[in-house]
Amino acid sequence: MPKIVGIRFKPVSKIYYFDPTGFEDLEAGDYVIVETARGREAGEVAIAPKEVSKDEVVGKLKGLVRRAEPWDLVQMEHYRCLEPEALEVCREKVAEYGLPMKMIKAEYNFDGSHLAFYFVAEKRVDFRDLVRDLAKTFEAKIELRQVGVRDEAKLIGGLGRCGRPLCCISFLSEFNPVSIKMAKQQNLPLSPMEISGLCGRLFCCLTYENEYYSEIKKKLPRVGKKVNTPYGRGKVIGINVLKETVNVKLESEATVELPAEDVKDRGKVARGKQRRDRS
Repeated sequence: MPKIVGIRFKPVSKIYYFDPTGFEDLEAGDYVIVETARGREAGEVAIAPKEVSKDEVVGKLKGLVRRAEPWDLVQMEHYRCLEPEALEVCREKVAEYGLPMKMIKAEYNFDGSHLAFYFVAEKRVDFRDLVRDLAKTFEAKIELRQVGVRDEAKLIGGLGRCGRPLCCISFLSEFNPVSIKMAKQQNLPLSPMEISGLCGRLFCCLTYENEYYSEIKKKLPRVGKKVNTPYGRGKVIGINVLKETVNVKLESEATVELPAEDVKDRGKVARGKQRRDRS
């Protein structure tokens, strides 16, 4: 069975898999130097070397270059401290060139040889002259990356409507698809202003309980269904998924809240009676 080691290059980000041959004694929290499409990067071991099935490995995994030395970590922290200054310089140059770009983050690699700038823009931007200018200024390989609004929120951070740090900077390493159907499933307001996060997209947390709501709703009668209850016949006017109860308006005009198991679909009851009569 092949062995893998999981490496993470940023906090709360995607884990990439490498071949740990020669470094099988690595532990979670150790730092290593690896070769990536952006050049050499320092990454933290998120998953210690372990064996996996062949089906879990797609293609040939890259190996590790070496363990990170104490000096590598010192350099990494040094360049991290320079990132806010680099971002300000870049913003000034963007203004000089009159480019329609909003620069949101600068990011050095561990030894300062590569500097990436993240930006948002409404359309494609020709920034070739800007890149050449930045390369001369910082004496490093420059990369400009255009990102979407969800990535912008993840890079900048902030507090959600719940008062807690955004999920994408706390524990979500990847964005999952979110749809308005999930809000309908959970009986939430369908106004975009009420169910959207700082990024302007639907709350990521709509996905957390969606499966639970879907399963429980299969057990509950639909609103408008005619039912039998211990208090007589009535019609379902509401359901509570979390409590697994049903609100029923009785023929007497009274409204009661009952456990789902106490409410019987009148149509199913009638069909069951007909089958028994025929037998």
